[in-house]
Amino acid sequence: MDEPKIREVGFARAVQNRALQEDNRALAFPRSSHTFAKMLREDAQVTAIYRAVSLPIRRANWQLDANGAPAEIVSHVAEDLRLRVRGDDPHKPLAPRAGRVSWDKHLEQALYALVFGHMFFEQVYEVGSDGREHLRKLAPRWPGTITRINVADDGGLESIEQSASGTNRKQATTPKIPVNRLVAYCFDDIGGQWYGRSILRPAYKNWVIKDELLRLELNTLDRNGMGVPVYTGSEFTNDPDGDLERGQEIVEGFRSGEHSGASIPAGAKLEVKGTSGQLVSPREAIAYHDNMMARSVMAHVLNLDGKGGAYALASTQNDLLVQSLQTMAEWVQDVATQHVIEDLVRVAFPEHDGLMPQLVFDPIASKKEITPGDLAQLLNSKAIFSDKDLEEDLRRRYTLPPKQKISDALRSKLAREKLEQEMGVSLTEPEPDESSVDAAIEAKLNKLRGIHE
Repeated sequence: MDEPKIREVGFARAVQNRALQEDNRALAFPRSSHTFAKMLREDAQVTAIYRAVSLPIRRANWQLDANGAPAEIVSHVAEDLRLRVRGDDPHKPLAPRAGRVSWDKHLEQALYALVFGHMFFEQVYEVGSDGREHLRKLAPRWPGTITRINVADDGGLESIEQSASGTNRKQATTPKIPVNRLVAYCFDDIGGQWYGRSILRPAYKNWVIKDELLRLELNTLDRNGMGVPVYTGSEFTNDPDGDLERGQEIVEGFRSGEHSGASIPAGAKLEVKGTSGQLVSPREAIAYHDNMMARSVMAHVLNLDGKGGAYALASTQNDLLVQSLQTMAEWVQDVATQHVIEDLVRVAFPEHDGLMPQLVFDPIASKKEITPGDLAQLLNSKAIFSDKDLEEDLRRRYTLPPKQKISDALRSKLAREKLEQEMGVSLTEPEPDESSVDAAIEAKLNKLRGIHE
């Protein structure tokens, strides 16, 4: 009896999945790119949130782990991506590359997937002088230029389409990039759409309300900051309606200034009245929505306002943020290892069918500055040993003068000895004579015996 063949029967994507479909037109693809870009560009709190999430990941020490791959492959990948190999000398110069790929720059661009939900890159190769294919570019295909994301029924990415480029759009063709040329960073994708989910999506409602509150606060200050001018017509006028019309023109044109003023007829009044009662300030509501936006990405540390009790939970809140960033960095690590490094190895070394290098990084927030006290403790415990490189780094870090050369030290000593001979003095203390020390000890003992007798 033949063994049953197990094949996929269901679909990852339905024609319409209303349960997971975005119901806000401003946040539906492709309009979402404009909305999230506007949030990042115009709001200080949103910018702070993104930097609090992205900068620690960029600051981490990213390296290439050989993972048992041949040295030739490891060196090829490390040079193409400008990555250091784990275990190599950190001061080893990086080999020059003719391409434009830099892992640090690629990471900076890839992390915009956290803002837009997705970030696509096109792989561009060229043959090098060694006859091997080299990664020349990881060209970003920015959100806003992508008009369609084509997905197979099983949920796999097929291709992306961009808006037509060129001066004559009628003759320009719409680029269609297949999946085998793409590196796709799709964050928190739900429903197999490959649109991803922005970290700013839960904060959108708070951002909209906060924006309205800011406008309301401006209007409140503009209307009530100096009061409202009120004109009372004159009782002596023969034309009450005309008097009030002229008064209306006066109050509408009333402005504060060094030479501002108004001329009114006898019996009329022009007063600047303030608001009676207490105005409701939107400041507290604005601060609330700022806090909610930071909380949506677990960046609670952005909500510390300097009050004493607020710092009691700072360490716990920061640990929660670090764990979240660690997870995001591991997502970047997984995508880059599969679709950048492994694709590069398959293209450059088609005959290789073994182990491949992988991208690794030190834990988030593990890179810390060492104080002199910490360094002394490490040296005393013999966890590290002082050597030439360590001494030079410490002298540079703490702005100390460079170590004197041996030849200069010997010349200085020779000059000092010559000066001592000319002046008949010695700048060094002579070693004590052992006989004189013994005699002094004996005299002290005799004196003590005499006292006791």
